[in-house]
Amino acid sequence: MAAGAAEAAAAVVEVGSAGQFEELLRLRAKSLLVVHFWAPWAPQCAQMNSVMAELAKEHPQASFVKLEAEAVPEVSEKYEISSVPTFLFFKNSQKIDRLDGAHAPELTKKVQRHASSGSFSPSGREHPKEDLSLRLKKLTHAAPCMLFMKGTPQEPRCGFSKQMVEILNKHNIQFSSFDIFSDEEVRQGLKTYSNWPTYPQLYVSGELIGGLDIIKELEASKELDTICPKAPKLEERLKVLTNKASVMLFMKGNKQEAKCGFSRQILEILNSTGIEYETFDILEDEEVRQGLKAYSNWPTYPQLYVKGELVGGLDIVKVRN
Repeated sequence: MAAGAAEAAAAVVEVGSAGQFEELLRLRAKSLLVVHFWAPWAPQCAQMNSVMAELAKEHPQASFVKLEAEAVPEVSEKYEISSVPTFLFFKNSQKIDRLDGAHAPELTKKVQRHASSGSFSPSGREHPKEDLSLRLKKLTHAAPCMLFMKGTPQEPRCGFSKQMVEILNKHNIQFSSFDIFSDEEVRQGLKTYSNWPTYPQLYVSGELIGGLDIIKELEASKELDTICPKAPKLEERLKVLTNKASVMLFMKGNKQEAKCGFSRQILEILNSTGIEYETFDILEDEEVRQGLKAYSNWPTYPQLYVKGELVGGLDIVKVRN
């Protein structure tokens, strides 16, 4: 077992200088090169180094490198490394993709996709360049108010994105978001598309409003409330949600993966009846989770609704079944 670990560790090359990194880019140009920008003080980096070692064993045709971000600042600055762990993917000495954060499943997926692909576009996808503008247009129009940010509203991954979400929530503005860390093609392409070099970026009806500084100015001038669409009041939202389908189940998890025993049992009952139903995961929306308890006067989950009317929880459904 120790020998296997040593063999895996040896498959990941450690780079200690900018010159060594450039030489490695040149030498490994014909294969996929995966670079982990890491720091010895970050425990999540140690975990991801282990993931890299395993991936190196599974993909011998690819090359895996770890580079201490703070020890080689010229490389980190060149590729805009602002946090660790960050992973860059190279082919033909060109960066083709990026992953920020300790996301082992996503890293594995990206390595598998890029390692199996014969030709590489900037995102690892084979979209023709002329399609990117159309894709960005669709994304910026995906909701009346679209926020392109680092991370998600629940887990912002930079201070500016966090502040933007706080302002929008404070003003009860209804918005959807796109995590630019999840797609390098969008991350780079939107800068050119909007002629705006930084994130977050807020769009209303497909038009760029601006970044955090602009939003702060609009908030101060009280214009923000007139520009951005307001979220519906909670009671209206709950009424819409409970009527979304003829049979609606509010549960912990979803049809594919229940996240508590009670939710799992009620799924089994519904599935055995052949009834068509939709689900809502209350773990993903704390406002709905708490609000529905008062709306229905029912303190626990799961909750089953038929045509917008509460039937009850698991015990009631068991009796009726």
